[in-house]
Amino acid sequence: MDFPLQLRFKVLTLFSQKATVTDANGQFVCFLKQRSFRFREKVEVFADPERSQLLATISADRILDWSARYTFHDANGQEIGSVGRKGGRSLWRAHYEVFNPGDNTPDFTIREENPWKKFLDGFLGEIPVVGFFTGFFLHPSYVATRGTQESMRLTKEPAFLEGKFRFDKLGDPSPREELNLLLSFLMLNILEKRRG
Repeated sequence: MDFPLQLRFKVLTLFSQKATVTDANGQFVCFLKQRSFRFREKVEVFADPERSQLLATISADRILDWSARYTFHDANGQEIGSVGRKGGRSLWRAHYEVFNPGDNTPDFTIREENPWKKFLDGFLGEIPVVGFFTGFFLHPSYVATRGTQESMRLTKEPAFLEGKFRFDKLGDPSPREELNLLLSFLMLNILEKRRG
């Protein structure tokens, strides 16, 4: 993958969430589709918007997302990795742990860098008219670390009537770790949008 990557999704969608990820050259990395009104979270990730090739699925281990773990499987059903949300720790500042396949020891930790930005974004976003403009001046960001070494960052960028985020590679993760982190950040983005 050629970094930085761009994540874009439409804000005004009714029955399903759709997002695209492109690389620095504008080439599609993946297309995400999440259906609404499901008891248990399931997200499908495709190679292109036409959904011709399934790359991965993301599924929750429980119905409620409080401290849920989301497992990633490739098109053949092989586990790629997983991400778990830390319920109590995520009340104020988002906190997620990224796991290798079949491992219960976190490989990476993803934390929100400044919780005040997301708080203000969510609060002001609910005010009529003002909410349309919060996307221009409030930009929450999340960073994935292994120990003290930063590996990848997701930052919200200015946008109108769409969500726009930028993935920056900060360390030197392997291609498998890059994919695991990308899927983790995609799931984080879906969950954090619900929180406001």
